Amino acid sequence: MRVVYEDNHIIIVYKESGEIVQGDKTGDTPLSETVKEYIKEKYQKPGAVFLGVVHRLDRPVSGLVVFARTSKALTRLNNMFRDGEVHKTYWAIVESEKLRVKSEEFATAEHWLTRNEQQNKSYAYDHEVPRSKKAILRYRVIGHSDRYSLVEVQLLTGRHHQIRCQLSAIGCPIKGDLKYGAPRSNPDGSISLLSHRVEFIHPVSKEPIVVESPLPADPLWSHMKMNR
Repeated sequence: MRVVYEDNHIIIVYKESGEIVQGDKTGDTPLSETVKEYIKEKYQKPGAVFLGVVHRLDRPVSGLVVFARTSKALTRLNNMFRDGEVHKTYWAIVESEKLRVKSEEFATAEHWLTRNEQQNKSYAYDHEVPRSKKAILRYRVIGHSDRYSLVEVQLLTGRHHQIRCQLSAIGCPIKGDLKYGAPRSNPDGSISLLSHRVEFIHPVSKEPIVVESPLPADPLWSHMKMNR
C-alpha cells in the first residue's frame, strides 16, 4: 500500500492490481483493513479505527482509492460521489490499431448496459433494452507504443464495469481484460486500467484537492510515448 495523500479527514492510497478494496467472500485481507492498520500504527490510536469506504475499484484495476477518516467526511464524500462532484480520470492501455493516431479531442461513447450478476459482467447495447442503464464516457488518445494506444477516460456515469465494457464495445478492449475481449491475459492477472487522477473540493476545508497516481510496475506504462 502506498499513501498518496492524507489529512485528518481523508486518506488517498494507491491500490495495486489484485487487491480488493473491501472484504468479500474470498476472505482475502482488503485494502480498507490495511489502511486501518497503517492509521492505527502511525497515530498510535487505541481501539478500533474509523475508516469509511466511499468508492471501489475492480480487483484487477490499479490506482487511486479515496477513504474517509471521519464520519463527517464520509457523509459528505458519499454525497459528492453521488452528485458527480468528484472527478476521476482513468488511463487505459488498449489493444486497437484504430487508435494509434494523435487525438487531442475527446470523443463520447454512449451505450445502454445490462448487468449479469452470475457472470459478474456487463453487456453494451446501442439502444435501450429491458433493465438497461445508460452509460456515457469521454475518451481520447494521449499516447502509444508499437502495439497499443494509451487512452484517457472520463466517466460521466457510474455503471458496473463501465470503462471495461464500453471500450470493448467500440473495438478497443483493455490489455489483459479477457472478460471483455482481450486476446491474452497479463502475466500478473491485472488489466491495464489505472485510476490515474482524482479532483474534488475537500469536504471539510473546502480546499481543492488534486492527486495523481504513480504508474504501475509494468514497464509498458512508462514506455508509452505521450502525444504532444
